[in-house]
Amino acid sequence: MMLLTAEREKVSYQIKDQELFKKQALTWAAGFEVCCVLDSNSPKTDAFNSYDMLLGIGNEAQLFDNNECSFEALKAFYELQKDWLFGFLTYDLKNDIESLSSSNADQLEFPDIHFFQPSIVIEMESNQVRIHTLGRSPDSVFREISTVRIPEYSGLSIKPRVLPRISKEQYLKTIERIKEHIIEGDIYEMNFCQEFYIENIQLSPLDIYAKLNEVAKAPFSAFYRLKNKYLLCASPERYLKKEGNTLISQPIKGTIRRGENEEEDRQLREQLYRSEKDRAENVMIVDLVRNDLARVCEAGSVKVEELFGIYPFEQVFQMISTVKGQLKQEKHFIEAIKQSFPMGSMTGAPKVMAMQLIEKYEQSKRGLYSGAVGYIKPDGDFDFNVVIRSILYNASKAYLSFQVGGAIVYDSNAEDEYAECLLKAKAILKTLSAD
Repeated sequence: MMLLTAEREKVSYQIKDQELFKKQALTWAAGFEVCCVLDSNSPKTDAFNSYDMLLGIGNEAQLFDNNECSFEALKAFYELQKDWLFGFLTYDLKNDIESLSSSNADQLEFPDIHFFQPSIVIEMESNQVRIHTLGRSPDSVFREISTVRIPEYSGLSIKPRVLPRISKEQYLKTIERIKEHIIEGDIYEMNFCQEFYIENIQLSPLDIYAKLNEVAKAPFSAFYRLKNKYLLCASPERYLKKEGNTLISQPIKGTIRRGENEEEDRQLREQLYRSEKDRAENVMIVDLVRNDLARVCEAGSVKVEELFGIYPFEQVFQMISTVKGQLKQEKHFIEAIKQSFPMGSMTGAPKVMAMQLIEKYEQSKRGLYSGAVGYIKPDGDFDFNVVIRSILYNASKAYLSFQVGGAIVYDSNAEDEYAECLLKAKAILKTLSAD
């Protein structure tokens, strides 16, 4: 970890074609060994959106995995830099918070935590671009990006065969075992996930991400490169955002497919809104989020701003609720992340018991899947997504992986849960054009 306190040079530019510049900036950033590109796809439904695109490029200083994988280390890293930070938190940081462990198979080998102070920060809002630099001029960055040629997407040379880590039969049996725990009172709800993978696959991560983003158009998309490891993310879900002293969490629970026309869309939207099962799942997680935020927020400030909101995405409708609270003045913002991590939508309730059972019944280490990726600003404001609907790729091992899952409650139907997993994987399978 290295201390760097130099002032950034900042310049704003007007651009004529935002979509072209976004593609050029993404292509340019992907050439660096460390970068994070966050694309909101300009959502009209996200009242809390701050950027159309935000990029952190190059590595001036970093918090890596060398016995520093803790929230205290992240707090110390921020206090040293007091600058822009981009990074990710893996699900397995749960072990830093509770007396838990992770021993399932891990073929991807991402570090438990990675944050970096970028050499270059690029903020994009509408047709305005702001470039912040350390050690070089913003003008040179703008010129380089503006001359980038967008490569044609060539696709995969061979249609890949996606393998399940567990069979459908094993998945169905596991759901029944989880329901037994619910009947016995161990848990009320548990998020159970399964891995799909491809071995010996060579691909262009930039190409795959560009296609995935085009297919999904998700509001919390992310392209993250850490040398030979890549996150290609099309997440619809915000984990936690801080604006001033306000904390905002937007858990998702409840999924249904999109219709073939407007009338079918309307019917499916209404079906999801009235689904007792999905409402039960959603409200359990909302209560969990409220309890998590209450640990760090002013008494009485935690409110449910919206309950059971139904939002359209390219492939699905999602049921999203919004919880807000006011961070206590004496609490460091890192404490808000620590006290609410991992996010309730990816664990279950009660949280600790759910995580113990997740470790027992899942066959793959979650790693970055169901963790979070995002940014921290110099003033301590931040925004992090939930890493779902994502491809993880280790280029040196030629190993590609994605996980999907869902909330299991008392009245869950195992066959329906399996079908929902495949629905959630639809954009990824379409991107890979895979069997």
